[in-house]
Amino acid sequence: MLLEVRHVTRYHYAAPVRESVMEVWMQPQKTPRQRLASFDLELDPAAQVFSYADPFGNAVYHFDVPHPHDQLTITARSVVETSAPDPLPEALDLGEWDRLKSDRVLVENFDFLRHQGFCVETDALRTFAAEHGLDRLRDRDPLTAVRRLAETLYDAFDYEPGVTDAESPIDLALSARRGVCQDFAHIMITLCRSWGIPARYVSGYLFTDREGGDRSDPDASHAWLEVFLPSTRWIGFDPTNNTLAGERHISAAIGRDYADVPPSRGVYKGEAESQLAVGVNVRRARPTAGEPEFMRLASPSFARGGGRRRPGGGASLLERQQQQQQQQ
Repeated sequence: MLLEVRHVTRYHYAAPVRESVMEVWMQPQKTPRQRLASFDLELDPAAQVFSYADPFGNAVYHFDVPHPHDQLTITARSVVETSAPDPLPEALDLGEWDRLKSDRVLVENFDFLRHQGFCVETDALRTFAAEHGLDRLRDRDPLTAVRRLAETLYDAFDYEPGVTDAESPIDLALSARRGVCQDFAHIMITLCRSWGIPARYVSGYLFTDREGGDRSDPDASHAWLEVFLPSTRWIGFDPTNNTLAGERHISAAIGRDYADVPPSRGVYKGEAESQLAVGVNVRRARPTAGEPEFMRLASPSFARGGGRRRPGGGASLLERQQQQQQQQ
């Protein structure tokens, strides 16, 4: 499937700010089932763009606007050719639980087995697991258990933007039984890790099929998760829409949780308040001849920038990325 993505992020400042420094995780990945045909990043005001590969192999673009401006617009355009993943077996043998405990699996997936960031076990999560009998799923093979877990989350939660924001802990969605794809991914990742199944967060886009039952907002970015099973390797699960990640899913970045791979993150110098608007459009693309493979990556030796408040008047954009940011 050939898909075209247009992702626009616009920051408007109440008064001119002196400087903006930004990082973006918007370039689709290049994987065996996902061919990146083209990627373009347009900035207004214009700025020189640099890139590096982060510790998880994601393409990160960063830039600095070093002069006063009252608006910043980031437009990312991509063309991606996707293919459906290999079919999965109906089930695995129960010995897969033992294979998950092997030293190789534990060492290679250390980052995706630890509870940290948004993906932490809480009393509310333990209560939810007990109410729905989730521990009994471990009597099944790991693949069947994860499938049933995704179905349980889909049935237990309503999709409703505005209940949570980009910085909400999982307890907020658990108490409201409502949320968006970021919340559902974090909850499922935490439960999988508690079972000893490596799980990682995936940020990207979805070619939404509302007639087919998709709940996701077609005008927003999307999030799901991948779990690692020794017999099948990484498998994508989308608990928001109760489906496996397929050719309609476009992965942009992977990490331990949302904090590793926000679509954009940065800081600015100035005292002005800011407003954020985000728009995403995913549609079928028309084939064109001679589209180049494109993956511009510099050396991964650059240090990652954070979204922290700067001394001397720098206000964090991360603090303002609320309902209109990732998966809202």
